[in-house]
Amino acid sequence: MTALAASLEAFHFLRPYWLLGLPPVLWLWWRARRSNRPDMRAIARLPAHIAEALTLGAKTTRALTPVDGIALALICAALGAAGPTWSRVPNPFVSQLAPVVIVMEASEEMRETDVAPDRMERAKQKVRDLLRLRAGGRNALITYAGSAHRVVPFTEDPEVITPYLEGLGPEIMPEPGRNATAALALAQAVAEAEEGAAALLFVLSTLDQADAAAFAAVSPQIAFLVVAPEGRSAGALDGMATLTTQRVTPDGSDVAAIDRQLNAAYRAALLQDERQQWDDRGWILAWPAALLLLLSFRRGWVMRWAMIAALAFMVLPAAPARADGLADWFLTPDQQGQIAFNRKDYARAAELFTDPEWQAYSLYKSGQYAEAAEAYARLESSNAAMGEGMAHIKNRAYRDGVRAFEKAVERDPENAAAAENLEISKEIVEYVESTREQSDTGEEQGIGADDVVFDNESARGTETQIDATESGPEILTAEQWMNTVDTRTGDFLRQRFVQENATQQAGGDQ
Repeated sequence: MTALAASLEAFHFLRPYWLLGLPPVLWLWWRARRSNRPDMRAIARLPAHIAEALTLGAKTTRALTPVDGIALALICAALGAAGPTWSRVPNPFVSQLAPVVIVMEASEEMRETDVAPDRMERAKQKVRDLLRLRAGGRNALITYAGSAHRVVPFTEDPEVITPYLEGLGPEIMPEPGRNATAALALAQAVAEAEEGAAALLFVLSTLDQADAAAFAAVSPQIAFLVVAPEGRSAGALDGMATLTTQRVTPDGSDVAAIDRQLNAAYRAALLQDERQQWDDRGWILAWPAALLLLLSFRRGWVMRWAMIAALAFMVLPAAPARADGLADWFLTPDQQGQIAFNRKDYARAAELFTDPEWQAYSLYKSGQYAEAAEAYARLESSNAAMGEGMAHIKNRAYRDGVRAFEKAVERDPENAAAAENLEISKEIVEYVESTREQSDTGEEQGIGADDVVFDNESARGTETQIDATESGPEILTAEQWMNTVDTRTGDFLRQRFVQENATQQAGGDQ
């Protein structure tokens, strides 16, 4: 379902009783227009030359008059008061991008070179493009061959996924094959644990007929990116027209199309979330109603130009929201802030919002993490503490982030997202501190051969000569570790997948 179709399906009025005012307005308009017409039955009995003289100007009644303008203004007012709506008020703590579980095939067929350089590398490239396109969205990564394995849980940071993505390949999978059904079951379990309607994206070469039945009953929030040349069969996908399927292209149009489709399905799912209020759009009709009323005050004026001006006003793009001037007459600061936020002008939105949650979220989205953390700290909810923690983590204040997540869990022990973020932030702190300890006297601080350094610990004031060529057991700096992360990640994933597969088989034998 497209975004337009979802909006049309969700369209309704919040206060439909105001629509009862339309019939009286239309009846009064009809009576007023009728009273302005001459009595044609009486004129028809007169000679033609007299009838023509008496009906001079009768054709002007076809033009729009002030009565028409007033009627249109009242109709706009009634429709606006009825509260037209087709979308929910965005939740500042819920991303407007669909959470996506990316499921990548890692079978031997993914090493075929009919897509340069090979299918696996092209699939990785497309996933990286998607992660960049979905900046700020939550993504998880799963891979499968003969068995399915979770690689990375949901995260907003693509830099967490990228090293693991590069380590994927058929050589690390414990079993050969292409068990898409097992991958679907695992992806659905990961998606169900995520707050919000998560979508599934399968990046594969083909779908076996044995797996078709499992995919036939899935929700519309699933898409397939087929890594195969045009004309090459995609297996069971060729006969499943109801599923969203996109083949890889040399440019980024395939990834953009997938992103649009997943987000459209996600927004349609958000419309079913009864916890969020409907967004009242009645204020939009206040502009044409006010203009029509103003232009109809001049007695006897035919309103051709008034209608042209009104239509031009509605068609022209709106100017950026301003906190001062004309916008204040019609929009509250929060409404102006919402307009700026929807335009992705987050810095301006933060200046306009008076709602503290939206102001903090706008600061976070604009990259002002320190200010966002301060704004969230002034709020008392668990979600606010979680937002504070995210802002601290983005600002590299990791310990402050841990404390904020602990506060979020303390305020609401049922907040699973806060608990998950707390564990992740603790791991980040542990990794950062261990990296610092390893590199305190290493090359990362610019220390070369035969430099004189001092021990960092107190009461150890001895001078030490360091020879970079005789380092003994190698201690890698952060940069060196990143240079070898692909190999390290692949080895780590291979060992983990073998262990997981053995555990699953042992459980199945019992």
